Amino acid sequence: FFFFFFFFFQAEDGIRDLVRSRGLGDVYKRQVSTQSTWDIRTHAMAAQTTEAKKEEFRKYLEKSGVIDQLTRVLVGLYEQPQHPSNSIEFIKKFLGAPSDSDVDSLRSENEKLKEQVSNLEVKVQELEKELEAAREAQ
Repeated sequence: FFFFFFFFFQAEDGIRDLVRSRGLGDVYKRQVSTQSTWDIRTHAMAAQTTEAKKEEFRKYLEKSGVIDQLTRVLVGLYEQPQHPSNSIEFIKKFLGAPSDSDVDSLRSENEKLKEQVSNLEVKVQELEKELEAAREAQ
């Protein structure tokens, strides 16, 4: 007489599961409940909201011309025969952003112009006084 016994066990050893098992309790934890279904729906709605925001922002960038300008900059960078060592500076220059030296010279020029305006305002006040005195003399 030969007896053959076959035992069928649920795969609780993690062989077929992506998450390694921590015991029989995991079998019950993985069962779908109404709460987890609710969480899935909430997550799906949040993902749709995120996708909608991304799409709205993409349309905004496209409408305002940002995407076209960035595309031109990147094509310009790509078409450079010798790629610049500092690509960020290249992009800033291409977009028209002033460099550090430009900013310093603009600040000093601004200070000089403020001083000239101040001197001219004093001169205008003096000339207005002279004009008033000349009117009174007549």
